Amino acid sequence: MFDQEKFSSRIRALRKERRETQQSLAALPGVSANQIGEMEKGTKTTSLPRLCLLCDHFGVSADYLLGRTDQP
Repeated sequence: MFDQEKFSSRIRALRKERRETQQSLAALPGVSANQIGEMEKGTKTTSLPRLCLLCDHFGVSADYLLGRTDQP
């Protein structure tokens, strides 16, 4: 099952681990800094294409970002 809280905290943690700002992460195609902020706050999720971009960018699985596993 999808865990909104884990999704939000994992996006934030992965971004901070890489010392990226929300603006630099928003350089991914089709992602705005506002959307990153909303994802990190837990007020919004994202589309499947953006989820794939985030997984590729961070080198983790979708299951990890969605809170379905603790294995990145």
